[in-house]
Order: sequence, then C-alpha cells, then structure tokens
Amino acid sequence: MRSMPNYKRAKSGATYFFTVVTHERRRILCLEQSRAVLRWVIRNVQLEYPFTIEAFVLLPDHLHCIWTFPKGDTDYSKRWGMIKKEFTKQVRNDIERLLGEDHLTESRIKHREAGIWQRRFWEHLIRDQNDFNRHCDYIHYNPVKHGLVSQPSEWAYSSFHRFVKAGKYAPEWCAPVDVESQADFGE
Repeated sequence: MRSMPNYKRAKSGATYFFTVVTHERRRILCLEQSRAVLRWVIRNVQLEYPFTIEAFVLLPDHLHCIWTFPKGDTDYSKRWGMIKKEFTKQVRNDIERLLGEDHLTESRIKHREAGIWQRRFWEHLIRDQNDFNRHCDYIHYNPVKHGLVSQPSEWAYSSFHRFVKAGKYAPEWCAPVDVESQADFGE
C-alpha cells in the first residue's frame, strides 16, 4: 500500500487534502496554457512558502491535492490565495476571450478570483496512514469517477504515474473508492 512521506510527525508539519474548484465549474484547467501557468505559479509559491505535493490530480473544472507543510507552518490559505491570484493574473485575458467578458463582475474582481475560481476551497487534515491512503486513492481514481477515462493510468494530469514508478500502485490499479461520501472530499 502507499505510504505517507518518510518523516516523523514530531519533526514535520501537517499534511492536508485540498479540493479547489473553478467558478461555475468552468472547464478551463486542463487547457494547455492553464496547465503550464498553474505549474509555474505553484512552483513559484513553493519557493517563497515551501510545501511538498504528495499527490495531485488536475481535472477540467477542479483539482485535488495533498500537501505537507514544514514544521510549524500550515498557512495554506496564504498559499492558495497567492496561487489563485497569480494564476488569474496570468490567464485572465485568455479566459475572458474564452468565456466572454460579461462574467467578470466587480465583486469577483475585487476578491481576486475574477470569475475563474470559487472563493473557497475544501481542506481536510490527514489524520493517519489510512486517511492518507484513502485520499490518495480518491485523487487517483477521480478522473475515472468523472468519466474522463476508464483507468487512472490513462489520465496524464495526475501523480498516479509517479506513484506507479515508486511502486505504490500497480500500473493497472483501478480500485473504485467510496465515491458516495462526498463530504470527505469537498466536491
């Protein structure tokens, strides 16, 4: 089975699961430019406010990830705010052309989402190894759950492939997870 990062809890920060969704579930995140900008923005935020991405999946209208923070630092709100703000700044003109300019209300611009992100995100503190495994399974099964592919290995925008290389999943893994209980995953 997959294992949490090799660290002792007493020496490291907390690990959290996140769900972040686009405004009105607009299907923009898997566009080539969006993927490149999001990757660049996340890396830049990591340089200023470090965190480790343990697992990740990018879908057209939302993403799920698990982050581990340095000891004594769990300011995920600052990090997500920076990611959302900079992503919006970088892709706003392209998204405006794609979606039409009338969706960008003053209220949303004032709040820095500019019609691209939902204002809030879902977070969950990972409690133990079982919780970590369950959330990794959910992340990697998510493209199948949403009907985008029939196997996790078919989805390119996921840490599933890294987990396979590390021997944490078999390449053909596709065990459905409990998708009935959405409350635990923020969708």
